[in-house]
Amino acid sequence: MAADIYGGPAEAGPGEIIADNLVPAAVSRYERSSRSLKHGDTFAVFDYLGDAFSSPANPEGIFHRDTRHLSQFLLSLNGARPLLLSSTLRDDNATLDCDLTNPRLVLGDGEVLMHDLIHARRTRFLWQEACYERLMLRNYDDVPRTLKVEIVFAADFADLFEVRGTPRQRRGMHHSPLVGNDRVLLAYDGLDGRTRSTLLRFDPQPNALSGGEASFVVELAPHQAQSIFIEIICNARQEHRNPPALTFFLALRDARRALRYSSSRATAIVTSNAAFNEAIRRSVADLYMLITETPEGPYPYAGIPWFSTAFGRDALITALETLWLDPEIAKGVLNHLAANQATQFDPTADAEPGKILHEMRYGEMAELGEVPFRRYYGSIDSTPLFIMLAGAYLDRTDDLQTARKLWPHVVAALDWIERYGDRDSDGFVEYGSRSAKGLVNQGWKDSHDSIFHSDGRLAEGPIALAEVQAYVFGAWQAAARLSRKLGHVDDGLRFERRAEDIRTRFDDAFFDEQLATYVLALDGEKKPCRVRSSNAGHALFTGIALPERADKVVSTLMAQSSFCGWGVRTIATSEARYNPMSYHNGSVWPHDNALIASGFVRYGFRAEAASLFEGLFSASTYIDLRRLPELFCGFPRRRARGPTFYPVSCIPQAWAAAAPLYLLQSMIGLGFDPAKGHVTLNEPTLPRFLDEVVLRRLRTGSGLVDIALRRSRSQVVVDVLERSGRVRVATTH
Repeated sequence: MAADIYGGPAEAGPGEIIADNLVPAAVSRYERSSRSLKHGDTFAVFDYLGDAFSSPANPEGIFHRDTRHLSQFLLSLNGARPLLLSSTLRDDNATLDCDLTNPRLVLGDGEVLMHDLIHARRTRFLWQEACYERLMLRNYDDVPRTLKVEIVFAADFADLFEVRGTPRQRRGMHHSPLVGNDRVLLAYDGLDGRTRSTLLRFDPQPNALSGGEASFVVELAPHQAQSIFIEIICNARQEHRNPPALTFFLALRDARRALRYSSSRATAIVTSNAAFNEAIRRSVADLYMLITETPEGPYPYAGIPWFSTAFGRDALITALETLWLDPEIAKGVLNHLAANQATQFDPTADAEPGKILHEMRYGEMAELGEVPFRRYYGSIDSTPLFIMLAGAYLDRTDDLQTARKLWPHVVAALDWIERYGDRDSDGFVEYGSRSAKGLVNQGWKDSHDSIFHSDGRLAEGPIALAEVQAYVFGAWQAAARLSRKLGHVDDGLRFERRAEDIRTRFDDAFFDEQLATYVLALDGEKKPCRVRSSNAGHALFTGIALPERADKVVSTLMAQSSFCGWGVRTIATSEARYNPMSYHNGSVWPHDNALIASGFVRYGFRAEAASLFEGLFSASTYIDLRRLPELFCGFPRRRARGPTFYPVSCIPQAWAAAAPLYLLQSMIGLGFDPAKGHVTLNEPTLPRFLDEVVLRRLRTGSGLVDIALRRSRSQVVVDVLERSGRVRVATTH
């Protein structure tokens, strides 16, 4: 992923840091299945019962701005943990609902309460830096029952990097809990001079309350129900609030309204395949849950739990994948990254003038410089991707006002490519961290061992990645289009020539006839890393690949050594460092495959693109909530068995959630000419698992249109169901 950290190699022990900040997995997330919620800068991870257990490398709890504000939250009934009936997220991710029941209990007087007589439902959601819960208890016995309900809680105020396994020599000071009649305040003074706090409020007032436990005695007549409301507020700033019972319903109303409003911008998708409809609904719901409203507009945070913050590369690719669905996401991403574009040199942050952000953090360790990610610029591809997205956004919307506002930032990014990105003036963009704490590898495959030679030797930098040159080519092309539309004709011609020059240089230096594909990278001595990798597919994605190379590249990517049946592996099985359980050396990433499939379609290989689409969709049918994870292992697909999960994969993950959306756009050849009000469908194709696709509220310019695509023998027939405003649909076969 665009991320920096997870799933490291076996040579490091749990909690040890490797040179590039990769942290090996100490606990698989699949050992403890979890449910995630997010709103704004707050996210939460609970187990299926709605509890949170604090343990090493376990990300359960409530986090706000990279600090865990609640590390333990355990429910018991008469001293015993409830039994799970079901646990589910609403289709729109608005609430987590956990249905529980009592085990067989021996009561205080020796009487036995048989199992399954008390139903407990926990309804929980996040809204504006707080977690709200309603615990409803109902007695299905035919006699009255008295229950002792206990909730044990704690807040360790651990930094997210600390939770991930990064050791700390010193920590700040915990305050003694402040206990009131119905509330407890937990607080911590960080070494960065900031106080972080968690306020827990209960309604009704507990029968007993301490700094780590709330206890209620609940008397239930037969079939009677009673509720307990709980508020968990990060850094509470209001002294006087409504009772939790009231704030629960008010906040729930507002949270649902906000979700409906934001997701209403998206084109609605309905197909003939019920399972795919569920997968698409979850993708869209995850996408909008991960979006945080910044001062510059909506911004998709990368993923939960490790990447719930602004990442440049992740957001840019997510915005490209969803540009057809909701252009406002791209607008927000562009404006936010422009506002945080580097303007000066800072070696500790790998910052150079014009460079686009990699990652932004707010936790204590980032503030203190214990990790370099407070505002970090160590990604080699965010800058060209920023320019690509700016061009694609204008193509999609014809929003000249935003394009003019972004133009100075595009120019600064182009200047970075030429002045700082190309370190040795050879025409290629290379990376090498300027900080000992920075990332060793700065492409999307940023594990310490992800860039290597055919004999397994790690490449030494500065390193020029294949896909980065493809993005730079796309950036110059996008800049040329932007220039022409903004009236800078001479610049447009110059940028086009620059793109063609890079294309020629790239083919000469990166294409390997013996491998029948593009090499992974060039090392610091300009020696090729002769490795078959998925990176070559990104050359098809941006169009830098010469047409005569496409057939060989596609064949290599779809060979059994690369295509495992679920998708294209990051590294082929023939390569020295292949490991299907690694983070970047043999795994399968949905976003990677979505970009590759787009490249396949660009060069006319629609059947191969459909195979990638089918593989990822089939994988989703084996996964809880039909939710594609950040990645999964690259073991071969076997009949009647699902994919093998990666132990610390983030789920949900923004660019993985957006992958099915982009795959659908690629397959139906959906494009736009907003100035003319045209929607185009270029050689639309449907994969075998879809016979019909209906798109509703598809926007171009000032018009809206509903379109149906239906399979008819070997072709796809397009029907316009409804339109409003000036819009025309054109299909080519």
